[in-house]
Amino acid sequence: MDKGLVQQFIEWIIHNGGLYVLLLVIFAETGLFVGFFLPGDSLLFAAGIYVQDLSAAFYGVHFSVIILLVIIASVVGNSVGYWFGYKYGSQLFEKKDSLLFKKKYLYKAHDFYEKYGKATIFMAKFLPIIRTFAPIVAGIVKMEKPAFTLFNILGSTAWVLSMMLGGHYLQQWVENEFHFSLKDHIEAIAIVIILITTLPVLFKLFFGKKDPGIKASEELIKDMGKDKKLL
Repeated sequence: MDKGLVQQFIEWIIHNGGLYVLLLVIFAETGLFVGFFLPGDSLLFAAGIYVQDLSAAFYGVHFSVIILLVIIASVVGNSVGYWFGYKYGSQLFEKKDSLLFKKKYLYKAHDFYEKYGKATIFMAKFLPIIRTFAPIVAGIVKMEKPAFTLFNILGSTAWVLSMMLGGHYLQQWVENEFHFSLKDHIEAIAIVIILITTLPVLFKLFFGKKDPGIKASEELIKDMGKDKKLL
């Protein structure tokens, strides 16, 4: 059976510096606003399925080391996003929308922050797009650094562990119980995860009604962006 493009791409990653590409993707999706389109959830789950291969290719370390490195990449990525928002937040609101940057995502993330407070940094890890912009917004609103660091570490750890260990142990269970490998069905798994995690968020972003809270968030962030003393 011919392999689909998604499966070929993931297998190419695994066999061509897979760990380094994985770390780069996780860092970019959680630390750079241009990384919002990257498939973090599905890639992490697939990495869990292939974690033994990644371990073997990286000096034969235990797979827990691979997971720890990915957690660190997520933590560092969020920290970079926070620093960027803290230092350059005002400039984001002078920037025009482009293919890789939409100010409305900042407004949505800010509204999410206003609703859930500091726990946003933890919860956002499980929400595509929001997880990219949440640390930037946390920096813009000057969230306390100790609190941000705590929720950043907790959220990154929970997200990476749930995705990668889920893929790893599901692969083992399927092999033991049904005698086939999930590696032969990566494309279907990736598509399902993308649909489950991304479509509800995209629907809300593009088709959800704008409530007064979001409008207020827009005005608040715009005012903050104009105030050089706050930013």
